[in-house]
Amino acid sequence: MNYSQTLTHFNIETLNDMQEATISAFSNSNDIVLISPTGSGKTLAFLLPLLPILKQDKIGVQVLIIVPSRELAIQIEQVFKQMSTGFKSNCCYGGHAVSIEKNNLKHPPAVLIGTPGRISYHIEKENVSVSETAVLILDEFDKSLEAGFKDEMSFIISHLKNEPKKILTSATALKEIPKFVGLSNEAILNFTKQEIVSSLKLKSVKVNGDDKLEALMLLIGKLGTQSKIVFCNHRDAVNRISEQLKKYDVAHGVYHGGLEQIDREKTLIKLRNGTTKLLITTDLAARGLDIPEIEAIIHYQLPPTEDVMTHRNGRTARMNATGTAYFLLDQKDHLPKFLTETPEEETLPETFIVPKPNEWKTLYIAAGKKDKINKMDIVGMLLQKGGLQKDELGKIEVLDYAAYAAIKSNKIEKTISLIREEKIKNRKIKMEIAS
Repeated sequence: MNYSQTLTHFNIETLNDMQEATISAFSNSNDIVLISPTGSGKTLAFLLPLLPILKQDKIGVQVLIIVPSRELAIQIEQVFKQMSTGFKSNCCYGGHAVSIEKNNLKHPPAVLIGTPGRISYHIEKENVSVSETAVLILDEFDKSLEAGFKDEMSFIISHLKNEPKKILTSATALKEIPKFVGLSNEAILNFTKQEIVSSLKLKSVKVNGDDKLEALMLLIGKLGTQSKIVFCNHRDAVNRISEQLKKYDVAHGVYHGGLEQIDREKTLIKLRNGTTKLLITTDLAARGLDIPEIEAIIHYQLPPTEDVMTHRNGRTARMNATGTAYFLLDQKDHLPKFLTETPEEETLPETFIVPKPNEWKTLYIAAGKKDKINKMDIVGMLLQKGGLQKDELGKIEVLDYAAYAAIKSNKIEKTISLIREEKIKNRKIKMEIAS
């Protein structure tokens, strides 16, 4: 099948080797185990070969995609919708209203995406049937196991009566695959060895004294407007760094499991559209999220295992781009034994240099897909009524009940004043700078 028309929706001309191999294996093998680095394009690799097998006249869930996190579920649904296949998809995950999901499942989607706990709940309550499902995709399977979803996944697989083709993906090699998965005649595609490590620079920062936080601030200042992620092992460290950044009025995002889903979602949206260039996070953001290419990774607290380091570092120097990973070392820290090369030592400035303000800010619009509002409605309003030029309007994301648009920082206040009384689809909607 020629996928060129679908690829135009992503501004992609050709598939990479991993995607080509996955599509080929899908047509030639029963099951697939795909091991490929974060950011290599695994989502498109397993979605594209579904197109020839989806049937318009078939009622029910044809493809079931199980993921470890709500963010990954949302991301995959967005990619599938961007493919413009004409097939219905639905997303089910914890933190999303069960009543909305139950209502959506009354007319089963062709593609159902969700977390193990929520999908198993809907199967158990007979809100959805997967007995005729033809394809099962277990994306980031190892992470689902680590998160303790073995029983839920086993329950789901036991209800797949049609012996579906299975695709299992991971960013790192799996030591073993549990029997409950029921793989048969699987093709193992391992593309981790093809990751170009030479594009990733490693640097160490020695902390004078015990004040690691001060050293981090100096490094953030030195990196300036580069996009960067600071990784911590614990939430309290994330919050402590955030408080320090607030004192200096440095724009940043915070991401960890203790936050409300809407706040985590908003943080990722701002990171994608350029409003946020600095993210402080736990390893929750190390994999399985739709995050753009990052220029620098900072290990504020050292990764406890090689896998954790691989996933963190995988956020930069992806797909042949360059990037740098920094290790902050105080007097008690030692470089991880699993490092295969000695990082170059980085020197810090003596004083903190406040990074320049970001070029973009985000406009919050209190309506979304469920209100029949789409991107073109928002683009039309902001260009025609908001006085913006095309290059002053950035990425727009439309969720179920809200939308977010990136606008040049020096234009957003005036734009809001111009559209304050405007309507979208004959409705007056609240619009303000996203906090």
